[in-house]
Amino acid sequence: MLSTLRQIVEEIGHIPVLEEALQRVSYLLQQAMKVDCCAIYLADTDNQCFVLVATEGLAKEAIGETRIGFSEGIIGWIGQREEPINIADAQSHPRFKHYPDVKEESYHAFLGAPIIHQRKVLGVVSLQQKSRRRFAEEEESLLITLAAQMALEVANAEARGAVKLSGVDGIQLWQKALYGRPGSSGLALGVGYQPNKKARLSDYLATRCEKFEQEISRYRRAVKRTKTDIRKLTLQVTQNVPQDVANIFQTYDFLLDAASLGKEVEAKIRDGWDAATSLKQVVDSYARQFSQMQDIYMQERAVDVIDLGDRVFGRLVDDKRRAAPIPDKAILVAEEITATMLAEIPVKKLQGIIAMRGSVNSHAAILARAMGIPAVLGVTELHVSHLAGKEVLLDGYSGEITVAPELQKRLSFEALVKEEKELNKIVSAEEEAEAITQDGQAIGLYLNVGLSQELENQSSALADGVGLYRSEMPFMARDRFPGEEEQRLLYRTLLDKYAPRPVTMRTLDVGGDKPLPYFPFQEENPFLGWRGIRMTLDHPEIFLVQVRAMIKASIGLHNLQIMLPMITSIEEVKEAKRLIRQAFYEVREEANREGLEIRKPKIGVMLEVPSVLWQLQELAELVDFFSVGSNDLTQYLLAVDRNNPRVSDLYQSYHPAVLRALYQIAQVANQHDIPVTVCGELAAEPAGVMLLLAMGYSKLSINGHAIARVKWVIRRQTEAKMQDVLQKALALMEASEIRDFLNMELEYLGLGGLVRAGK
Repeated sequence: MLSTLRQIVEEIGHIPVLEEALQRVSYLLQQAMKVDCCAIYLADTDNQCFVLVATEGLAKEAIGETRIGFSEGIIGWIGQREEPINIADAQSHPRFKHYPDVKEESYHAFLGAPIIHQRKVLGVVSLQQKSRRRFAEEEESLLITLAAQMALEVANAEARGAVKLSGVDGIQLWQKALYGRPGSSGLALGVGYQPNKKARLSDYLATRCEKFEQEISRYRRAVKRTKTDIRKLTLQVTQNVPQDVANIFQTYDFLLDAASLGKEVEAKIRDGWDAATSLKQVVDSYARQFSQMQDIYMQERAVDVIDLGDRVFGRLVDDKRRAAPIPDKAILVAEEITATMLAEIPVKKLQGIIAMRGSVNSHAAILARAMGIPAVLGVTELHVSHLAGKEVLLDGYSGEITVAPELQKRLSFEALVKEEKELNKIVSAEEEAEAITQDGQAIGLYLNVGLSQELENQSSALADGVGLYRSEMPFMARDRFPGEEEQRLLYRTLLDKYAPRPVTMRTLDVGGDKPLPYFPFQEENPFLGWRGIRMTLDHPEIFLVQVRAMIKASIGLHNLQIMLPMITSIEEVKEAKRLIRQAFYEVREEANREGLEIRKPKIGVMLEVPSVLWQLQELAELVDFFSVGSNDLTQYLLAVDRNNPRVSDLYQSYHPAVLRALYQIAQVANQHDIPVTVCGELAAEPAGVMLLLAMGYSKLSINGHAIARVKWVIRRQTEAKMQDVLQKALALMEASEIRDFLNMELEYLGLGGLVRAGK
């Protein structure tokens, strides 16, 4: 029976039009369950009713015509109760309502189950028989199982515009959008474009060959031609993004070097394999190593290696398949977007990006942000082909995607796109102005840096310094721990660039969900595991080298601040400070011998683990500053992994518990005169800025692309108004109420255009 259920559900995904798919499902279900009748209803939310869309056993002419109100009949009762109903004789039940058109007079036994997706009732599936009997528990369980599996397929079919119900005018179904992870902010409207599939190395069958020199020559020619292709793509991209972003392609050039992949490929050829097989073995090995790493950034490198392998393979087999024509307003859609795939589309035609897999750390996401192209990643519940050739609305702020939109929704979205362009011009006009409220309160705006230096360079002059430098990135980009001098040179460049403005460097925050490729370990629950300060205190030799490099880099500049991540206890802070003192005295002794001036850096802690909320006063006596990591604090407070699509909607920055925790931190910090900064995404949201300033935060650390927008919001605030908004927000009990209230306040303040940008 399980295989039958699987077949039934697959029918929905394979048949393009939902009503046809559901009709097929009703037939298969009737046959599998050996019942006299099967019927499927979908919810019409505008008209508050369920519409009969498919049946085997009821009158076919009733399809699309019979409508049962949400509060009517047994079908409506199932929707209200959101649970299955099993009745031996439906016609004698008090909730039974007779609908002559369906011709169900001969049926008595009834079993129905709701089709629910993400807490919304999408419809009802029912079984009926002429005899009077209660359906068996096993039958009920099977129908519930089927309805649960159908829900996702129904939701996806509606979202991709596959719903074309004959005879039904104006039906509005629940699920009209898909969601992924925002990869690059902005709004885009265009046509889904799926590049033609080229020759793939993964499809090649292993082949032996003894002509070593001939195969090596073939491989080298293919590499040479691929290098030429990559250089052309690099030139195309360089015209539209900073040079440092274009240097992403240097990764490809490095991998093509004879001392990298080439050496191993040629060794495989000499072992008796042809060039393509040898290339496949080496690429598979590297891709497997990267993909098995838990860190998302390192996993993305597997995509680069596979893409490069396919390109060399294409040259090996002389693949001449022509690319599909690119629409004038293209939304690039693919399983995974590679940097080279992105570079092949003229920037004037590229409106947005949608990837079924990928993360904000992928090269494609970095390029998209640099080019100002909206992107949504990790859309796991849809196939690429469902978007190809369809009109698509893409919201890079919220991660929402609408496929084949209705006219009214498209017109509304076009108005939003136009409004955003006008707003960007207005906001950018003030990006060099001071971040001061209307009643004179100066706010410090700092940058979160370390993920993409090339993007951060564009905003460095607008910031008051660096509020968070992610020092782990140089460690993750190497195949070994970087030495002290390597680190010193890297840190010196950053400190010198921002001097005399302060630069807050977070000590190594790896482990758990961000393991180093050359220091691997496995954990059952990495988010609660060996990470941050826990790992570095267990390895003082790593911690001391890094801290010494930071202090050495600050000699003569005096703008270094050191921040400790993932602090959970007083003991951790005391031990870390002891090691920092040791490193400082060692470096000072060396500096004094050379006549160089050195100052002890300020030391702070990140507040991101809930346990610190009850240790704030003790911490205030030990450190010079606090920095709130609102992303992790929210995640840990609510026990929600925001990268998990099943629960990501529960990750709510405006949850009352989160806001109260932030308020408590600000109050304690101000009581003890401890500077405190917020460095999470909340600090870049218009509504979040308003609340944080009212709470008493006077320093925000954000990504560079948000500097101008945040500054614009600050310059339109007053202390009295912000305090009034804060107190009202804190009195509300639900995150949705708080967000709606804040959006309304932004409208009243004339900041309504930023509501979407803050989602």
